[in-house]
Amino acid sequence: MRINVSCIIFLIACTALPLSSADFPYLVWSDEFSNPAIDTSKWGYDTGTGAPALAGWGNNELEYYTNRPENARIESGNLVIEALKEAYRGSAYTSARMKTKNKGDWTYGRIEMRAKLPRGQGLWPAIWMLPTDNFYGGWAASGEIDIMEERGQTPSQILGTIHYGGAWPNNTSSGGSYTLTTGTFADTFHVFAIEWVRDTIRWYVDNTLFSTKTSWNSSQAAFPAPFDKRFHLILNVAVGGNFLGNPDQTTVFPQRMMVDYVRVYAKTAAAVAPLRPRTGSAHDRTRAGLIIGKHAPDFGRECLLNGSVVPIGPSANCDAMERIRFVIIRGD
Repeated sequence: MRINVSCIIFLIACTALPLSSADFPYLVWSDEFSNPAIDTSKWGYDTGTGAPALAGWGNNELEYYTNRPENARIESGNLVIEALKEAYRGSAYTSARMKTKNKGDWTYGRIEMRAKLPRGQGLWPAIWMLPTDNFYGGWAASGEIDIMEERGQTPSQILGTIHYGGAWPNNTSSGGSYTLTTGTFADTFHVFAIEWVRDTIRWYVDNTLFSTKTSWNSSQAAFPAPFDKRFHLILNVAVGGNFLGNPDQTTVFPQRMMVDYVRVYAKTAAAVAPLRPRTGSAHDRTRAGLIIGKHAPDFGRECLLNGSVVPIGPSANCDAMERIRFVIIRGD
């Protein structure tokens, strides 16, 4: 993982941040999944089958979503969302559907994650976004952004799509696809991202641009509605449904989506929380700044290491700090 050190010299505040696109240099939210448990300050869950209002989650899906560790947990620095074939509360399959709603909500930015996907007939992993407030009305009048969807029976291809227009059934969609030249998305990790600005949404796999959308509409307001309001992230593995069909005798369970990290970047520093006084929690005393170099100099100060404030030695090589958010907070 490549890392930069960001510093505000007059405050003596430095932050090591993962590198992003030059157009989106400010890390505003992330989860590296480096703690032993899922961070509930960042993630919530949708549970059940969507019934009664949205049985089968509107797609005739077969899974029952839970918040159990059997279906969602941290393993070896990765988030694991696992689909199981098991009888559970009237359903034949279980899985997990995690969301950042009201814990991570954004309008515009680069949303990026590194993940390894499941495979098999009837498996439907997705990394996507829904509107937090449904400002323009019910689905899909307020929009939907699919960063990545995979039909498990075609594991070398992923899709990126937007849904918009009016409320169902007066909605429409537009999207593109990306197909690997060799191998499948189940073989190894890949980076999936969108870059979302006022009038454009771009989709990437491993930093290769594969789709760009500059035109959409809303039945309730002028362009760029509905993609001008805040959205939140959803990570899930669905089983079966209208989109891809149900599992068959060839489908092997369990199947898992593994996520190495999720990161959200902004274009401007205004989206980064300001440095607060040296009181309160370590979280309250962190911020990002301007990129100036690779190494944290010896101010004889403190750093935030896996959520705890600890002393910092003479020279911190941030390139070596794999999977760790490292922050020099300030000096006395």
